[in-house]
Amino acid sequence: MPLRDHFHPPLSKKRSWEELHGQWPAMMVLALASKLPPRYIAGPRVHLGPYFEIDVASFENDEQTGVASGRVAEEAGIATAVWAPPRPTWEVAAELPDQDAYEVRVYDEEHERRLVAAIEIVSPGNKGRPESRRAFVAKCAALLRRDVSVTIVDVVTIRPFNLYAELLAFIGQADPTLAPEPPPLYAATCRWKRAADSPRPRSRLQTWAYPLAVGQELPTLPLWLADELSVPLELEASYEETCKILRIP
Repeated sequence: MPLRDHFHPPLSKKRSWEELHGQWPAMMVLALASKLPPRYIAGPRVHLGPYFEIDVASFENDEQTGVASGRVAEEAGIATAVWAPPRPTWEVAAELPDQDAYEVRVYDEEHERRLVAAIEIVSPGNKGRPESRRAFVAKCAALLRRDVSVTIVDVVTIRPFNLYAELLAFIGQADPTLAPEPPPLYAATCRWKRAADSPRPRSRLQTWAYPLAVGQELPTLPLWLADELSVPLELEASYEETCKILRIP
């Protein structure tokens, strides 16, 4: 089934977009539960406030043994671990600019979890004021700096900004596939790939970016867990299941 417009009539008069945004992360987690290798876990997070939060996160569970790889035998027979992602839609040698940081971080040592991937479902507030957009892209850039794969899913039809394009501009890059004008609806996965096969290893920014349109199906994106390990993030299936549960026509 195609993508609906959840922000304009007639659907906006029957269902609230908050219902979709609240339920979709949970459906993504359910779908990923059968795809993630045993050492990885995913959990939803919904936070309402002036700044965005991670909607779906994947963690590496230190309690499980084994090293992440793309081979089935090393991941307890999980067939989807050998899923081969498509080639990046864009790739460039790049470095993240340094950023000032004034913060206090508190960690629970009883739960030693390392964040490896984050899925962000864009809300209207994220695409609103300039400071909100800057906060969004700055947080995504910070996650990328920590070698966290970041996926942005934007189905907000009432505001034209492309936060994926603004994220690239924030780190001094521009995706030529977005020309001449970035689409207002899109889904994109970004990650840094460390190149260690040269005397002066350089990082490469890899992205998988696809425009979305009302009336069309959603794409499947790679969810990166490690340098050579990814699982498919099937947006269409989780979106349709969400609409079915919420009885969204």
